[in-house]
Amino acid sequence: MRIFHVRAEQFVELPGLPETLPGEGFLWVGSARREFEVGSPEIQAALQRWTGGQLVDLHVSDLLNNQLPSHFDYTSWYDVLVFRRLAAGAGSAGKFFGEEQGTLSTAREALAAIDTSPVGFAVFDRVLVTVHPTDCAVRDYFAQRLGGLAGNGEPRANTRLPVHPADLMLRMVNHMVDSYLDLRRLLTRQLGTLQSQLLDPRSRFNDWQVLLESRNALHSLEDICEDQRSAMQEWIDALDEWPDEADAHSRRERELLRVRSRDVLEHIERVLGHVRRLEHSAETAVQMHFSALGHRTNDIMRTLTVLTAIFLPLNLITGFFGMNFDGLPLIHEATGAWVALGLMALVGVGLLVFFRSKRYLDGGQR
Repeated sequence: MRIFHVRAEQFVELPGLPETLPGEGFLWVGSARREFEVGSPEIQAALQRWTGGQLVDLHVSDLLNNQLPSHFDYTSWYDVLVFRRLAAGAGSAGKFFGEEQGTLSTAREALAAIDTSPVGFAVFDRVLVTVHPTDCAVRDYFAQRLGGLAGNGEPRANTRLPVHPADLMLRMVNHMVDSYLDLRRLLTRQLGTLQSQLLDPRSRFNDWQVLLESRNALHSLEDICEDQRSAMQEWIDALDEWPDEADAHSRRERELLRVRSRDVLEHIERVLGHVRRLEHSAETAVQMHFSALGHRTNDIMRTLTVLTAIFLPLNLITGFFGMNFDGLPLIHEATGAWVALGLMALVGVGLLVFFRSKRYLDGGQR
């Protein structure tokens, strides 16, 4: 568990939970899910001292639930946002990004390696409580980044520090949404490999289980993105219902929160659109695969039909001269066999030239 004091000019990590709230700024309590579960009584007691209220038991269960979808809820003294991230699993990004050419097995592993663990936020007026997965680097990333902003000595940089717990929450959510951009290359590349296997005329694609798993993974990602969008939309609606501020500075901060919230929602829409394009691309590849398969089947049947049409009159000629009658022409002639062979060759070549002129052998149409 890490505790930070955020104010207009400082970002300081505290050794423990303070007895009272600082005079300025707000507190950020960032904890892993297991640490939050163990230290929940201590955090609840601190929230009671700081804000006069605690997290309700249902929201504590939501923050500890590793399978909960993205959603938003609120009370009269705090808001709760659970946001499922889309990130490459630990150690998987470098493995898949480093491969020059993908395979069906890596496509399956790439889709299975996407981490969708939820991150929970409890937003009070001057306190932000965040609950992260054990391997989530979002907390440490923002701790390092905000510490660098506060300690670089530039006056303009200090204005970039969050001024409200909701501001910091939105920055973290936006960072998690933007991290999906790292996954786009991975997903596009592996699904491109899958499509190449489907459309390769020299490949006999038979691993339909991989294709089914890929489609199911894309459906799951689409559901997660839709839950993210719904949660952020509910947050924006709740933000509009906050009571109006009296001073101009507070109204400006409220408007900046609205702008940042709409920006996060727009990024989620872009992610959702990309997932849907990948899903549509996979569906199109399957349809093109069956179309190409049908086209190859038609070519084979056309070739067999042409060969049958060529040999049918030849069989007729051999059948005619093979009848057991003495009165057949050319039967008793010395040149009869050569005449029959010449006739058969002439008929065969003539039919072959005719079918080629009609482009029956190359699959085209005149």
